[in-house]
Amino acid sequence: MSDEQQPGANGIPVDAWTFRAALGRLAGGVTIVSTIADGRDHAMTANAVTSVSLEPPLVLVCVETASRFHEAVLDAGVWGVSILGKSQRPAAQWLSTPGRPLVGQLDQIPHTRGASGVVMITGSLATLECETYAVHPAGDHSIVLGRVTALTLADEPEAALVYYRSQFGSLA
Repeated sequence: MSDEQQPGANGIPVDAWTFRAALGRLAGGVTIVSTIADGRDHAMTANAVTSVSLEPPLVLVCVETASRFHEAVLDAGVWGVSILGKSQRPAAQWLSTPGRPLVGQLDQIPHTRGASGVVMITGSLATLECETYAVHPAGDHSIVLGRVTALTLADEPEAALVYYRSQFGSLA
């Protein structure tokens, strides 16, 4: 039996499916992470976004290395994080759809641009504009650390959009 399939204390093998199921029980906020590379907008839905440091202000996002977003965010060196409210669920669902077209993927999503040109989703609970600070390989993902250079906060934020057990929900 390989290390990935060793049973845990209760005898459940630790494989990709059970690992995903276990971590799916950790509710997380939903974001759209965006960048612009070679004049094209790139965006993805992510719940693997975390604050790292207050001084300097750092956040991280985990990006699958096989995704087209991965190369774009590494090449660009700048990216944005839009923290979503419950009414933005359709945007989150669309930008998590595999194989969606790159060109025009943001046409139906209201947005503005940050100082670096990255897309910021209109109506978000908060937005962060980041410069890449460091990148660390991590299995089939890269951990991309960003220094926050600008942010916005909604005056009257709605309930947060969350992801739990492979489903979107909301949290007041």
